[in-house]
Amino acid sequence: MGLGKVNLSREARHARDIFNEWELRICILFSLFLQMLLILAGPLRRIVSRKWLDVLLWSAYLLADGTAIFAVGLISSKQSDYSNHCPNALSNNILPTFWAPFLLAHLGGPDPITAFALEDNELWLRHLFALFTQCIAVIYVFYQSVTPNNLWVPSLLMFLCGIIKYAERTYALYCASANTFRDSMLRDPDAGPNYAKLMGEYVSKRDAKLPTRIEMLPEPDRVIKAANRMKATKLEPLEVVQYAFRYFTNFKGLVVDLIFSFRERNQSRDFFLARNSKDAFRVVEVELNFLYDVLFTKLPVVYYEFGFCCRAVSVGAIVTSLVLFHYVDKKDFNPEGFEIGITYTLLIGGIALEVIAFFMLVFSDWTVVKLKPSPDENPNEKSWKRGFINFIVSANEIRGKIICWLLNTGGVRRGGEKDSLSEPTDSRWAESISTYNLIYCCLHKRPKCRENFYDRFGMKAFVDEIVYVERHPLPFYIKDFIFKELKMKSEMADDLDTAKEICSAKGEWVLRIAGYSGFELFSYVADVDYDESLFLWHIATELCDNDKDETENQDELDHPPEHLAPSSVQHRKIAKLISDYMIYLLVMKPGMMSAVSGIGLIRFRDTCAEANKFLDSELSARDKYLPNKQLQKKACERILNVNTEVKPVTIKGDRSKSVLFEAARLAKELKKDEFKKVKWEILSKVWVELLSYGASHIRSNAHAQQLSKGGELITIVWLLMAQLGLGDQFQINEGHARAKLIVGK
Repeated sequence: MGLGKVNLSREARHARDIFNEWELRICILFSLFLQMLLILAGPLRRIVSRKWLDVLLWSAYLLADGTAIFAVGLISSKQSDYSNHCPNALSNNILPTFWAPFLLAHLGGPDPITAFALEDNELWLRHLFALFTQCIAVIYVFYQSVTPNNLWVPSLLMFLCGIIKYAERTYALYCASANTFRDSMLRDPDAGPNYAKLMGEYVSKRDAKLPTRIEMLPEPDRVIKAANRMKATKLEPLEVVQYAFRYFTNFKGLVVDLIFSFRERNQSRDFFLARNSKDAFRVVEVELNFLYDVLFTKLPVVYYEFGFCCRAVSVGAIVTSLVLFHYVDKKDFNPEGFEIGITYTLLIGGIALEVIAFFMLVFSDWTVVKLKPSPDENPNEKSWKRGFINFIVSANEIRGKIICWLLNTGGVRRGGEKDSLSEPTDSRWAESISTYNLIYCCLHKRPKCRENFYDRFGMKAFVDEIVYVERHPLPFYIKDFIFKELKMKSEMADDLDTAKEICSAKGEWVLRIAGYSGFELFSYVADVDYDESLFLWHIATELCDNDKDETENQDELDHPPEHLAPSSVQHRKIAKLISDYMIYLLVMKPGMMSAVSGIGLIRFRDTCAEANKFLDSELSARDKYLPNKQLQKKACERILNVNTEVKPVTIKGDRSKSVLFEAARLAKELKKDEFKKVKWEILSKVWVELLSYGASHIRSNAHAQQLSKGGELITIVWLLMAQLGLGDQFQINEGHARAKLIVGK
């Protein structure tokens, strides 16, 4: 028995010794692996809207800092143990001391993912404190290794590299924090024209009995506005980037709720009114990419002259360290040679990270605008610079298409059926929309015990995203339809009051233009809250879509013509997709929609409860095994068959917020003869207006947050509306009054 205990204790000590020997090595290599993962996968955040990528990068982002800090502590602890217990062996363990500044560089993080979320930018002061404490920790590691050795020079060079990398990250977070970002865009204080001087002259002339008056001259921009209309020409890829940077510079203050002058409104409005839908969306998408870079990456910091010089110093330091280490006499190092291999891996890996970062810098839109900042220069100019710029733009487009193809950002319908609407070809964002259908959710509800289990462990939203959410590629004709609707409204909004009235409409505007303001239909947008309107029109759209009278042209619905003018079939598809998309935002992204959601989640729960109760009583057990489409159609027919002559609120009261049968009344209203030919056109236009209302009333920082998650269509619409002069961001009606003192008749 005693011998067994001795052997067990000996094996335990042996296992512990192996773990102690390898734990630092594993941490070092794992930290380098995380840096490689972040720099390669980080750029995908802006163009891939996938939950697995979000979880992967979130885990790597958090682990990267924790692993590096833990490894620095391990190095310090092991050096202390060696100095206390094995002072003669200290010289054989110098290499871990050389690893410490590498970990400081790893804390600086890669260029493409400085911040994971907007909240990280507000923690810049914490990172500044961490910079000082980690520098002190590395210096303490150096202090413990006081034995003279030939690694001091490369260690100090790597220490300099680590400080630069971590300082870059801290400064990037500081620049992207809300207060700093806002302050950087504020103009110098403006006292305005010299009122006291002008009035003094006016009074003196008047007292001298001279005929004096003050005449107000119009702003020059107003006078020559008609002459400055943009020409409606197709934009080349290079022009898209250049114009996008121009308007990004003008409108990036939207993120921090700054206001803009009428001159800025007129300039962007004239430009976008002259564009087609494809070019308009391309420009806005590149603008959002610039905004993403400013808020979540180091790119804007590195592109300053000082930042570029610091990056050159850090690259030179790590290359010099590799050369010096290669020629160092290594006979005093670890005789096994494994730690020497780790050191080479760190050095070569660090250089590889810098090379990847360099190519990302070169092949970015920032390089294009730095080399050629103005789109107004002669387009026929031929030079090496123009050729290089065009090469960068083309390479970016090809790279984006390859990434989209490899990751298959298109959607798959339920049941594994491939969505054939269109394949995304743009590299600027995910080019897809997620949808959530209330009736489908009720027909496929989970058992109550499983639902309670998910609720208890906080997994309900995650599981719902997997089970109930579909992802569809965004067809071009939807973007074209949205742009034409916004363009039409922008052309009508010459003054700010009209623009604000249009943006505050939740369907009233299009119904009023179409001449339906006197119909009962109008009350379903004018007399209800926004969240209630979403559910009413969503259920009504679903009931109309599954109506037995809508079965014709089903093949055309599944394969709609992409480039033709919107037909009834396309209007039907537009209404259906935007309807399900808006409910997805309201139910699955309550944080984003909190500014407009009201009691939306309460309405959703009550409506689902009533739908479940009704469908359980109307559908047999055999019906539950029908294919999804047939089951959905049958459920909608049963809802439509309910007599709704009396308003539900008259019978049920207002305690339940369910809108199920009120939506059925709306669907029956849409089925009337006067709407038979225009039903889907009305629905599609109402849904675009509901989308526009949500886009312009959601908090701006909620829009910015979505840029790191593949982007959202509603964010594109938000910026597009601002560029078209629609919204309440333009609160300055006039610039300085140009007053002129006139003496005489």
